[in-house]
Amino acid sequence: RCAASLSQTINQVAASRQKHTLPDLTYDYGALEPYINAEIMQLHHSKHHATYVNNLNVAEEKYKEALAKGDVTTQVALQPALRFNGGGHINHTIFWTNLSPNGGGEPQGELMEAIKKDFGSFEKMKEKLSAASVAVQGSGWCWLGYEKDSGRLRIAACANQDPLQGTTGLIPLLGIDVWEHAYYLQYKNVRPDYVKAIWNVINWENVSERLQTAKK
Repeated sequence: RCAASLSQTINQVAASRQKHTLPDLTYDYGALEPYINAEIMQLHHSKHHATYVNNLNVAEEKYKEALAKGDVTTQVALQPALRFNGGGHINHTIFWTNLSPNGGGEPQGELMEAIKKDFGSFEKMKEKLSAASVAVQGSGWCWLGYEKDSGRLRIAACANQDPLQGTTGLIPLLGIDVWEHAYYLQYKNVRPDYVKAIWNVINWENVSERLQTAKK
């Protein structure tokens, strides 16, 4: 009876789970021009991110069924799809808020102080994050993250759609998407030009808010 009750509870929780949805942008697709053009933004958000959301929902539905059946083999087999599509959804949801048509410049206040403390200066942090972004082999992301234990800012690269916190423990503050779909239509294979341009639309207010939340 206990096992049956537990299974029923799991099924009820899974059934009541809200499906993931594509988040709306707070700006138009063309708002980040000339640094990121409208065509890239439209495809990136409405096609690529939407695909991660749809595939995550499918994988979670299959996982729910496998859980109900006690099918551990299928649960294990679904882990790569959950990691890839779940990571894609998490990463892009952060990425859109990290960007703003009113972005660029330098951060202020607590974030700027933390950057100076951990990197020496804003320019040094920018150089290191840019270099790490350009150096990512194949597809992936580069992040400015917060390490809770030490209270320090760290730079880390993640392959494919691996989510920063789920794979490194760092809390994501600022992410640079270096998958080719993020820049190829405009910058072709010249990733350094894209990385240089993206600093003009970084939403430092959002990054600062993320730091404040991470410290709580």
